[in-house]
Amino acid sequence: MKITRIRAYQVDLPLHEGSYKWSGGNEVSVFDSTVVAIDTDAGLTGFGEICPLGPAYLPAYAAGARAGIAELAPQLIGADPRALGEINQQMDHAMRGHPYVKSALDVACWDLLGKATGLPVATLLGGHVGKDFALYRAISQDSPARMAKSVARYRAEGYTKFQLKVGGDPDTDIARIRAAAAVLMRGDVLVADANTGWTQHEALRVADAVRDVNVYIEQPCASYEQCRTVRAHTDRPFVLDEVVDGVDMVVRAIADRAMDVINLKISKVGGLTRARQIRDLCVSMGIGMTIEDTWGGDIVTAAIAHLAHSTPTQYLFSSTDFNSYVTVSLADGAPRRRNGRLAASHEPGLGVHPRMKVLGKPVYST
Repeated sequence: MKITRIRAYQVDLPLHEGSYKWSGGNEVSVFDSTVVAIDTDAGLTGFGEICPLGPAYLPAYAAGARAGIAELAPQLIGADPRALGEINQQMDHAMRGHPYVKSALDVACWDLLGKATGLPVATLLGGHVGKDFALYRAISQDSPARMAKSVARYRAEGYTKFQLKVGGDPDTDIARIRAAAAVLMRGDVLVADANTGWTQHEALRVADAVRDVNVYIEQPCASYEQCRTVRAHTDRPFVLDEVVDGVDMVVRAIADRAMDVINLKISKVGGLTRARQIRDLCVSMGIGMTIEDTWGGDIVTAAIAHLAHSTPTQYLFSSTDFNSYVTVSLADGAPRRRNGRLAASHEPGLGVHPRMKVLGKPVYST
């Protein structure tokens, strides 16, 4: 099987709630997503998706993803998409860094591998573990009272894990955490995700003020060293996200005992191939994982579901269903949340069938 053509599509994904807010005054109301289609001489087409959380979150942005795909795509014509190791080597040889650019291409090749073998991607990644898996719900930054109400509202939809967007004024964030914790029920999980928004001394203040609260602290500061300092001064469970961008950082953080859980985003590390390597390392070392991506629609949600559903339950801390946050559906067959839980498809590949009328005309084609 050989790659014969690569296309890219741009799709806007508005949010049901109108906007999504996190640390640093950042806010997004419409996500700019890119869908990749890889055609082959076997008549099969694989699909992937990349949707950065705006240009202020990670070193990634939507227009950059499309420019990078246009740069890489010609290098992959004639390659066998099933040879995922070679595909990734070719991309790394042609472009140093920029893992988010490579992610949708890598995911599309996994989709093709599944279709070629007649197997779901989850089977190729290790097999479906259990019937389904639990999701978290992100609570957009707001007043303490409104964030607490959101926790109660989403629990009514079946969620039991809640990720509060903090990382603002420390006193307000302390109030946010306490207000949300006050409405939790037995078995609920609360994560205070600062998204690098606190300085070190602010993070220490917050961690000390909520030492009696059953809460996880996620990515309090911008640098790994600052996060380690906070980690050393709190006994709250600790999650690293933005600073964990590859296998090397996972190895370092494990050696330093710098976290209990990592947030593994598929596009942050370059696709499912690298995400699987990190997932398997974390399983071997007993580190929990939230498995997700920066954002996206149906295709991203499908890729997340296959990686999460093939992860041993005791190490899958949480996951998410981004397609429930947005108003536009990109594909039929995508996994849909049921009572706060999600399951990966048992169809070959990702199990999604893109709605070409929604994708429109390609903005790039080799």
